[in-house]
Formats: sequence, C-alpha cells, structure tokens
Amino acid sequence: MDRHRARLSVALAALPLAFLLVFYAWPVITLVGEVANRSAVSAVLGRSRLRSVLWFTCWQAVVSTFATIVVGLGPAYLLARWNFPGRRLLVAIVTVPFLLPTVVVGAAFTSLLPDAWIGTVAAILIAHVYFNVAVVVTVVGSLWSQLPADLVGAARTLGASPWTATRLVTLPLLRPAIVSAGMITFLFTFTSFGVVQILGGPQHPTIEVEIARRAIQLGDIGGAAVLSLVQLSILAVVLLVAARARRSAGAPPGGSRRAHPVSGRQIRWVSIGGIVTAVAVLAPLVALIISSFRPGGSWSLTAWRTLGDDSGLRPGAGLGVDPLGSLFTSLRFAVVATVISVVIGGLASLAIASARRGGRLLDVGVMLPLGTSAVTIGFGMLITFDHAPVDWRGESWLVPLGHALVAVPFVVRTVLPVLSARPTTWLDAAATLGAPELRAWREIDVRLIRRPLVTAAGLAAAISLGEFGATTFLTRTGQETLPIAIARLLGRAGDVPRAQASALAVILATVTVVILVAVDAVSDSRRPGGTDARRS
Repeated sequence: MDRHRARLSVALAALPLAFLLVFYAWPVITLVGEVANRSAVSAVLGRSRLRSVLWFTCWQAVVSTFATIVVGLGPAYLLARWNFPGRRLLVAIVTVPFLLPTVVVGAAFTSLLPDAWIGTVAAILIAHVYFNVAVVVTVVGSLWSQLPADLVGAARTLGASPWTATRLVTLPLLRPAIVSAGMITFLFTFTSFGVVQILGGPQHPTIEVEIARRAIQLGDIGGAAVLSLVQLSILAVVLLVAARARRSAGAPPGGSRRAHPVSGRQIRWVSIGGIVTAVAVLAPLVALIISSFRPGGSWSLTAWRTLGDDSGLRPGAGLGVDPLGSLFTSLRFAVVATVISVVIGGLASLAIASARRGGRLLDVGVMLPLGTSAVTIGFGMLITFDHAPVDWRGESWLVPLGHALVAVPFVVRTVLPVLSARPTTWLDAAATLGAPELRAWREIDVRLIRRPLVTAAGLAAAISLGEFGATTFLTRTGQETLPIAIARLLGRAGDVPRAQASALAVILATVTVVILVAVDAVSDSRRPGGTDARRS
C-alpha cells in the first residue's frame, strides 16, 4: 500500500515540479548566470545612482512600515475590542484596499492628491500606508482581541494612566503580532512596484522600478540582473527573520469578548473612530470614481464613451493602447491563468498530502515564488525565453503562465489545509474495505478539495487581473492588460486619458471585488453552519 501511495505521489508531483523547474528555477538560474558571466556585481553596485536606489528602497520601506503600524493600531484596537453596529461592514471596508490591484490604488491617489504631490515621496508613503493598513488590523487585531481586558483594568486600578497601561501592559503583549505585521508590511513596501511606478515618478525609483527601467528601456540586462539578485538576497534575510520571530511568538495569554460601548464618551469615541476610518479608506476610491466623470474639471461621460476608441482624443496622436480591448485581454489571460493555477496547485496539494514526509520539500518549492517579487519573476522569464532553443518571448500565453506562477502558492495554501485536516486513517480504512488505492484517493481527497478549488480559482483570477510587475516584462504591444493600460493612460498628457485610466481602474476594482465577494461567499458555505457543513 505504501508503495502504491508513493507512486501516486510521484505521479501527482510530476507536473508541478516540471512547472516550477521550467518557469521558476530556470529563470532564476539564468539571472545568476547573467551576473556571473558579466562579473558585474561590484561595477553595478559601485554606480552612485544604483546605490541611491538601494538606499531609497530600504528607507522608504522602513518609514512606510513604521507609519503603517502607527496608523493601523487605532483601527485594530477599535475592531478588536469593541462590538458596535456596522462593525462587520467596517472590517470589510478596511480590508478592501489590501485586496485591490496596486495600479488601482495608484490611480486612486492620483485622483485624490493635488498634482503637486504626484511624484513625491509623501505620495508613495501615504499610498503604502493605505494599501497595507489592513495587515496591521488583521494580524495585530487578531491577537488584541484575545488579550484579557482586565489586565489593563488592573493597571488602571493601581494608578497607571491610560498611556502607561498601554505602554507597560498592552504593547509588550502585542509585540509578536506587531513584529509579524511589520515584517509583512516591509516585504510589501520593499517590493512595491505599481504604487511607486505611478506615484513616485522617475525621481524616486525603488529596486523594482529600476529593474524594469534598466531591462526594458536601457537594455542593461546585467545591471537589472544584479539588482534582482540583491533584492532576492535581502528578501531571503527578511523572510528568515520573520520566520524566527513567528516561531518565538507565544500563545495569547487568554481570551476576551468585545465590549459594547455604554457610556456617552465610549459611544462618541467609537463612533468618531469608525467614521474617520471609513472616510479615510473610501475617500481615494470615491475620488477615483469622480475623476472618471470629470475630465478637465467638468462633468462628462467622455472617458466612458471613448473606452472602445483610441482615436480622435488628441490631434495627430492616438493613446497607444486600446482601453476596452485591455479588459477583454485581461479576462482572457485570467481564465487561462486560473486554469493553470488550479491544475498545478491542486496536483501539488494532493501530492504534498499524499507524500507525507517527502511532501515538505515540494511544499517549500511551491512557496518559493511567493518570496520572489513579481518583477524578478517576469524579468527572469523575459531573459530566459527570448532566444533559441525556447524563443517564447512573442507568445501571448507566456503572460498567463507568469500570472499562474504568482498565483499557485495561494492555491496551495487554500487547498492544502483541507487535505491536512483529513484523518490519515480514511485512506487506510478504504483500502481495508477493498477499495483500490486510486479509487480511494479519488473518492476521498479529490471530493474534499472541490469546493476549496473553487475558492482558489477565484483568488487566482483576482491575482491575474491585477498582476502588474511580471506583466510589465511579458506583455506585447496590442496585448496590454488592464493594469498596463491604466499605467500607460496615466502617463499620457491630457485630461481624457487620465479620466479613462480612472474609468478602467473603477472597472478593475469592481471586477476584483465581485470575484472576492464570491470567494468569500463560497468560504462562508464551508464554515460550520454553512451549506457544505449541513450536507455533511
């Protein structure tokens, strides 16, 4: 039986392993080869501009992380400790920015902030805080909701001021969650591409933006490869530190129920906190919608009416992109990427669950793209598949493959917990009853993951629709996706292209939210008390 199970595990793992070797390991090895062949590390890092790019990338990520934690602690406290009407709606509102594609956030702040702010460090920092505050609310808030409320009450009874009680009691207990949220936020801001590309301009490039500039505009493959490997090295260190911090974090010291605001002061402060949080989150999105209807400051439907026509908007020049065509291109790529992600991720999850000990190595391998920036993935694929014997650079299917590589880890993390929770004795019991190994696996494991695969498919589709980093390298003229079209329209002169960019961003945000709401509905049906639980 163990021999049959081992053969099944190998067969299941074959396609995911081949996928990772060809589209992840090979491009990474190619990047290393580009650096080794040119011996360019010292020469590249010796350039003053690249040193300044490295320095800016690091310090803006540190400042963005610190600011995000400071801003996020307020909503985290509000949602973790208080129960009030509209709380679930506020949780959804706070979570929305983190789920939106980066180009949507960039376009939203382009609409909200004064023109003088666009291209400044302040615009980047504000957008990073907006994009990542949900991380603090989720990670810190989940631990905060478990802290016994009487600890702070006891400190106050002993004469401590509110700030002293918070500093000496609450913050030390929250330190593991704050560190974890800070590490996650640092990773996101350190590898930020879409937000910096749109709001930072050429004056404030991060490593991601500089890699794209050198590879696409300057043709400096060696310099871009060095930067990619430097970034990978820094990310590896941060991930190791984050893993160690997570292991050292202890269990929550107890449990607590959320309190209802009773006194007038509590009701007033909870109401103000909820309103301020909701307004701060919704303001950029509202500004984005308004800007799509106000090209040049006058109300008009021109931007929406001309989405399917790129001619006549500027005398003697087109937009260089088909706005409406980019929507259909994105949808087509999303379908292909979703199918690939579900097949690869589903097979990998089944192989990991079946292989037991040997599955750990495959699990780590599948997660590697998650610790690699999408820009590095796209750049590696660009220089690997642009010459014989695998000249795939002009193939349109390379784009959804890049999207799938980014999405597969999320598919595995969605499906694998369901298989891991399945008692291992089920397959043994089926074998004892005479069921062939393949049939037992099909009737038990495959049936278990049907609904999680639907959830994973929705996540993969949302990731593909909003993917910007890898697509920047892999897209072809005439095959622009929605994020690429939005970025290009924002870079064009004139009020109508900017309004069109806002309109496309509204469409992209709407489609993404609809998909994620559907995913959440499917997930709800799997929870205890849901339809799936009742059928069981």
